Amino acid sequence: MHPLRDRGFTHPIPSEVTPRAAYEQRRQWLKLLAAGAAGTALATWAERDARASTTAPGKLAALPGARSTVAGAVTMERLTPYQDVSTYNNFYEFGTDKSDPAKYAKSLKTRPWTVQVEGEVRKPGTYDIDALLKLAPMEERIYRMRCVEGWSMVIPWVGWSIAELIKRVEPTGNAKFVQFVTLADRAQMPGLRSSVLEWPYVEALRMDEAMHPLAILAFGLYGEVLPNQNGAPVRLVVPWKYGFKSGKSIVRIRFVEKQPKTSWELSAPQEYGFYSNVNPTVDHPRWSQATERRIGEDGLFAKKRPTLMFNGYEAQVGQLYAGMDLRKLY
Repeated sequence: MHPLRDRGFTHPIPSEVTPRAAYEQRRQWLKLLAAGAAGTALATWAERDARASTTAPGKLAALPGARSTVAGAVTMERLTPYQDVSTYNNFYEFGTDKSDPAKYAKSLKTRPWTVQVEGEVRKPGTYDIDALLKLAPMEERIYRMRCVEGWSMVIPWVGWSIAELIKRVEPTGNAKFVQFVTLADRAQMPGLRSSVLEWPYVEALRMDEAMHPLAILAFGLYGEVLPNQNGAPVRLVVPWKYGFKSGKSIVRIRFVEKQPKTSWELSAPQEYGFYSNVNPTVDHPRWSQATERRIGEDGLFAKKRPTLMFNGYEAQVGQLYAGMDLRKLY
């Protein structure tokens, strides 16, 4: 049995709940259509949906980034509203319900904050978060993000490629994997009182995955610093993998020779593999992965969309897995 089911937890279906704003906007569109103004309305609607504004919502400190020129780093899809991005989260350190992180992450203190870099590197060290912020030029990366539970978002992250840090710490020839360890502080994180996972939360990438320019350390979204519930002050973002691979509130980055076990592998190895690439042909034992729901879209008008291989980043990352059996190495 899945550990969440054993403890009585269930995963709600977020896509069945239509945001009030989306409903009211669609209703206005229908009024325009009935009034014969559909031509102008459609053009305006299409333009707005294609490129939602990335203006900072003014909730947190500004953290702008230049638009990235990395291939595949900017999708032209409609952005998920900031309200949804910041209130509908998986961050089990603050609880298993999607609304728990926004409720309880206020207790997280993000200053002072350091990230320890260790293991098979020639230049290990401890980085203050403010030093990390200045390590490389900030970029805006607009990524599709896909959850294993079947929902997705489009988020404008602010950060830089992990490769920038890797090059500076100079991995040795023994470094084959990069492990990311997140904060585990019971005083700040009420979710740690549960045994749903072994703490701290640990994720990892193969070295070539971590070096890929699309894999980033994110420090912000929507032009502002990360909200606590989204993994402040620094998190991993790997857009071609399911969301649980992108560890939040990172405190340690370790370079190792052998493939490490990740948190969900340890908890439910029959359901979660090391690679966790988005693959519509490999179902989760309890959910199909063939389709997905985009959070923030009108449930009445938006049908489930087909899930894209590697979450739509196949052209950029497919070569990383050439010759691998992706049904076994899931």
